Amino acid sequence: MNLLQLDDNNRFTLPHRIVKELGSAELVLDSWSDRHLFLTVPTREGKPVMAGFLGELAVGDLLSFFNMFRKTGVLRFNLPRGKKEIFFQMGEIVLATSTFPDDDLGEVLYSLGRVDREALENTRNFSTSQVSLGKILVERGMISAKDLWQATRYQVENILYGLFQVAEGSFSFLSKSLLEDEMVRLSMSTQNLIMEGLRRIDERALYMRTLKSLEAETRFVAEKPDLSEAEKGLLAIIREEGGFARQVIRRCGSGEFKGLQLLYQLVQKGAVEVDLPPPKEPEGDLADLIAIFNEALALLFQNIVEANPRFHNEVVIFLQGVPQPYSYVFRDADFFEDGTLNGGVILANLEGLEEGDKERLLADAFNELIFMESSVARRELGAVQSSELVERIHLFCQRAKEMIEVGK
Repeated sequence: MNLLQLDDNNRFTLPHRIVKELGSAELVLDSWSDRHLFLTVPTREGKPVMAGFLGELAVGDLLSFFNMFRKTGVLRFNLPRGKKEIFFQMGEIVLATSTFPDDDLGEVLYSLGRVDREALENTRNFSTSQVSLGKILVERGMISAKDLWQATRYQVENILYGLFQVAEGSFSFLSKSLLEDEMVRLSMSTQNLIMEGLRRIDERALYMRTLKSLEAETRFVAEKPDLSEAEKGLLAIIREEGGFARQVIRRCGSGEFKGLQLLYQLVQKGAVEVDLPPPKEPEGDLADLIAIFNEALALLFQNIVEANPRFHNEVVIFLQGVPQPYSYVFRDADFFEDGTLNGGVILANLEGLEEGDKERLLADAFNELIFMESSVARRELGAVQSSELVERIHLFCQRAKEMIEVGK
């Protein structure tokens, strides 16, 4: 929450990130009282007709409202980790988009076991705003058109289901007409999607109380009678290959929620056991590389946070918005209070790539973050202090570069 106060000239200052997003757009005061102001940006495509924050109003309430009154337009959510949009046509949900890394179509295809990590990252290099990742994968024969259609539908539904776990954020509804290519045929009605989303919250919590973590190690115990075909398939994967819960769920190709359900059922039937692995410090050349970058980040953080106590939050917001493939490197990696990142999680995120690709992607991702923090240092610390600090940071980056060159 940002607290704004009118100054002596009856003006208030908006936070920088909001100004950056609005640009030079004119604002229209559409509604006000002694308890609120409602400012909108008029555009040709429509205008916001409702806005608020999540809390008393839950996501399910909002979806039901627009469904019940057969509204057409876009329901936008501004959340701590990113943004999501739900598109309605006469009250029915027809599309959903998201800036969350896990909701990216490539990540969906990977989580469903349709493509491997290396092939996905190589293909990303050829995708553009004009040529989509999915189209390239189909043209290269890496997935079928049916795979792409199923993944797109799964993506939209999962973006929606993920909203039911959100407890904070803001929303707005833009009343506008939709184009035909903005619609996806979903597997069920909006009312059923809402009911399914609510059901998944409770059931996922039940599964995770038993499974503990997606990083839990799975272990085959015994064959059991009366297993479904899907359960038999997952059990065979665990028996023959083993691995963490996240890995075996991906290999079974059912998606995360269905995979959790199958694994939970196998544990309940005594066919599989799961154990949390003991914490392990990262080792090897990649771990040493992360340590160098973390030293640089810690030094930047130590200096900047004295001038800007909200710097930690600024970095968190930046990490939530970094583009692919950097967002994949930083996915689920804790940003600690000393300004460093969880190296163990980052190493796990890089699994499946060739060693050279790991180093390149790791260095590019950290350099992106260091560049951002160096820019903040120049803004907050002044020319002399920031120049000295950035020069020291450059030495860390040079060490990392030399280490990569030696590895080659």
